[in-house]
Amino acid sequence: MSEFFNMGGYGFYVWTIVRPRHERDADVAAGRRIEMKPRHRRFAWIAAGVAVLAAAVGLVLNAFQSNLVFFFTPSQVAANEAPHGRAFRIGGLVEDRSLKREGDGLTVHFNVTDTAQTIPVVFKGILPDLFKEGKGVVAQGSIGPDGVFKATEVLAKHDENYMPPEAAAAVADAHGRAAAAEKAAKTLKY
Repeated sequence: MSEFFNMGGYGFYVWTIVRPRHERDADVAAGRRIEMKPRHRRFAWIAAGVAVLAAAVGLVLNAFQSNLVFFFTPSQVAANEAPHGRAFRIGGLVEDRSLKREGDGLTVHFNVTDTAQTIPVVFKGILPDLFKEGKGVVAQGSIGPDGVFKATEVLAKHDENYMPPEAAAAVADAHGRAAAAEKAAKTLKY
C-alpha cells in the first residue's frame, strides 16, 4: 500500500510504502529480522553509551564515598557534629598523663584534646614511634555509643613543627576562646 507523507515542512514530499502492523507482526513471529533505520541505530548506540557512562560514574562516586574520611576536632565531636556509625578522623594533642596500656601490650587508652574539649580514645595495635603525650596526633576510627573513640589507625606528627592544618586551626581557636573566657572572668571579678 502506498501513502503520501509530508516531511514536516522541509519543502519536499516522499512516496513511501507503509506496511500494515499485521505484516510486521508476522515477520517477527516468523523470526525474520527487521532492520533498524540508521537514525534509530545511531540513537540506540548513543543511549547504550550514555548508560555505560552513567554506570561508570556511579561506581566511581560510590567508591569515593565509601573511602571518604572527614576530619573533626574534639570540640566538634563533643558537639555531636561528627557522624555516628561511620569512620572519621579526630585530631589534636595527646593529653598529658592520659596514656594507659593494658596488660595485652597492644591496647592503649589515651585522650585527644584541642584544649577546649577532650575525647577518650582506645586503640589496639602498635603505636607510631613518634607518638608521645603532649604531641599532635590524628586517629581514624568511629565513636562508640559510650562516647569513646575506637581508633583503627593512629598517625603521629613526623617532626616538631608539623600539625595537620585543621588540628592547628582548632588548637589556635581553642586557645583564643580560652584566653577570651579568662579575660572575661577577670573582668567579672572586678
